[in-house]
Amino acid sequence: MRVSKADDSQNPTNQREPLLNLAKSQSLEVVKEYVDKASGGSSNRPAFQRMLRDAKNGEFSMVLVWSLDRFSREGIRNTLSYLETLKRASVGLKSLSEGWLDTSDEGIGQLLISILSWVAEQERIRISQRTKAGLKVAKANGRLLGRRNGAKDKRKRSNGGYLRRWDKVRTEKLCPTN
Repeated sequence: MRVSKADDSQNPTNQREPLLNLAKSQSLEVVKEYVDKASGGSSNRPAFQRMLRDAKNGEFSMVLVWSLDRFSREGIRNTLSYLETLKRASVGLKSLSEGWLDTSDEGIGQLLISILSWVAEQERIRISQRTKAGLKVAKANGRLLGRRNGAKDKRKRSNGGYLRRWDKVRTEKLCPTN
């Protein structure tokens, strides 16, 4: 299971019950669950890396995913590489959303997986573009972006527990003293 945000706005448990039902319908025993709260645009996800390592160690024979984009949004080359890693370990991948996607079935072609990998990568790019556009509008409207403390934003710095905005003319405390 994977969601893109670590905060509570996205919850991987929404994927859990349907995946458990899929396992039951396929007479599969769930031996491990891997949950990441991170972008699928990178394989630098702890649970994903554990899953690949456990697959190589023969700890299971099938990976169930909500959809291919929950598995990876890194594009065709990387996604196919991960699927090949699973295949070499004699581990299949089955998608709940894409019912035809079952790599343990020899009939599935790399072409279809390639197309879906490309679609997932394009969605990641669109999400990034929308986020950047929203941040640009917020910045144009004078909103300070970034974290409150320790931010690398040159307009504000933490000093003695107070946030300060560094303007060209003067420095103004943003937090009142008590």
